[in-house]
Order: sequence, then C-alpha cells, then structure tokens
Amino acid sequence: VVGLKYLLLSIWTVICLFPIYWLVCFSLKDNTEIFGENIAGLPRHWIFSNYQSAFMGGNVGIYLLNSVIVTGMTILLTIIVAVTASYALERMVWKLRKTAMTIFMIGIMIPIHAALLPVFYMMQTLHILNTAWSLIIPYVAFAMPVAIMIMTGFVAGIPRELEESASIDGASIYKIFISVILPLLKPAIATVSIFTFIQAWNELMFATVFISNNAKKTLTVGIQSMSGQFLTQWGPIGAALVVATIPTIIFVT
Repeated sequence: VVGLKYLLLSIWTVICLFPIYWLVCFSLKDNTEIFGENIAGLPRHWIFSNYQSAFMGGNVGIYLLNSVIVTGMTILLTIIVAVTASYALERMVWKLRKTAMTIFMIGIMIPIHAALLPVFYMMQTLHILNTAWSLIIPYVAFAMPVAIMIMTGFVAGIPRELEESASIDGASIYKIFISVILPLLKPAIATVSIFTFIQAWNELMFATVFISNNAKKTLTVGIQSMSGQFLTQWGPIGAALVVATIPTIIFVT
C-alpha cells in the first residue's frame, strides 16, 4: 500500500513538473524543432541565444521590471488597506460597519473584466492611462474583497483578551494593532500576498487596454506583442515565458 502511494505521488509529480520541463525545452529550440518531430524531447541544438533575443530584441527586461513594480505596489497597498480595514470592521464598533462589510463582500461577485469600460473612463478622467497607477489602482480595488474576507476571518480568531491586556497596560489602539494584532496576521498576510500576486502578475485585459506605451507594458502584454504578423520566432517567446514563470514559482514556494 505504501509503495503504491509513493508510485502514485511520483506519477503526479512528473505530471506537475512536465509543463515546466516542456517550457524550458521549448525556450531552447528553433521553429524547426518546435513544429517538427521533436516537440517534447530535449533540444538537439541548445539555442541559449533565445534568451538574449528575448531580453535585447524583445525588451523582456523592461517588461519584467514594469511587472515587478506594478505587482509589488499592488501587494503592498492591498496588504496595508486590507489589514487596517479588517481590524476596523471586525474589532471597532461604528454605525455603518455591517454596511461597509456588505459592500466589500458584494465586490467578490463582480468579475474584474466586467468593469473594464467604466474603469477605463475613470483612468482617462484622472489622466493616468499609460502609467503604472492605471493598473495598480484597479488591481488593488478588485483584490480587496477577497483580502478583507481572509483577514477578517483571522482577526475574528484572535482572542480579545490579548487586546484587553494590552489596553490595561496603557497601550493605545494603534499600539495594540501594531504590536498585538499585526504579528498574529502573518499567515493571513502571506495568503493574501500569494492570491494578489497571481492576480496582478498574470492579468492581461486591463494591461492591454490601459497601457499602449511600449516602455510601460507589463510582461504579459509584452510577450503577447512579441508575436509577429507574418513570421514568429517562438524560441524567444518561450524564453520570455520562462522568465515570466520563474517569479511565480519562487513566490508561491
């Protein structure tokens, strides 16, 4: 039974790792091998220059930097707003607390791309199209409902006695939040960070519509633009996809 279990786990591991293996091999081939008989095998000629072409000719380095800035700022702002809002919604007593929580939860039911047109007009009115903020602001807004749902669940599980003890010792509400609540929310912060990273790093529709300046494009849009009208060199595109995949693997693991 134990041997069968390890056999099944080994098969599942191979299934999970095969796409990564295939992508790396894909990035080191030319069109002849990619569309020939050697589709899944190791490259017959290891073309490492595909990576050079992706970075130098395909501007992957610029796209990567833009994605890092947008995703990093999205995660940072989402965490700051979600943590503070969740504490206010779960622990503080104020008149419209339940109404505010309901509004945030309704946001879960709105698909991010369903709001494409009104968000576009808002970004246009604010004159921030073709800037990182035209992506960061909507990314943070659409990440908030799930982030607050996760955070409030964690805050609700923290014993109130910890806050009462700190209050008796003379700690202010801000001191209680920073010294007592925030350290206990590390698992929730990690969870929200992963969800937000995946959403912001892989998002394509907003990045395509809101960014037309080539120097401001994110990695997903940049890779899409590497496809030529008549002839496409798929090796450099595979190299760019490997570069886009590595941060996801590192961040999630």
